[in-house]
Amino acid sequence: MSEDSLVPVLTEIVDEAAAPHPPAVSAPGLEALARELERALLSRLAPELDRLIGQALEGVRAELTVSLAQIVREALAAAVAHSVAPKRD
Repeated sequence: MSEDSLVPVLTEIVDEAAAPHPPAVSAPGLEALARELERALLSRLAPELDRLIGQALEGVRAELTVSLAQIVREALAAAVAHSVAPKRD
């Protein structure tokens, strides 16, 4: 058997214009596809979103802790200053 006999030979030329086209997608089918793609993307992105939200919340918690400590410190200082101040009659 020669190498030429192993090469496939086209015996028919297909006219692209006459070739069958896939059917158009219906509106409900397109909506179902969009919902499925949205669900798939959200399920893949959810862990990353959770991580980013967790980091953001941790940063906010840290900032609130510092602010609250400052507010408490100032309130205590004001209370002590008020309690040791001479009384006016």
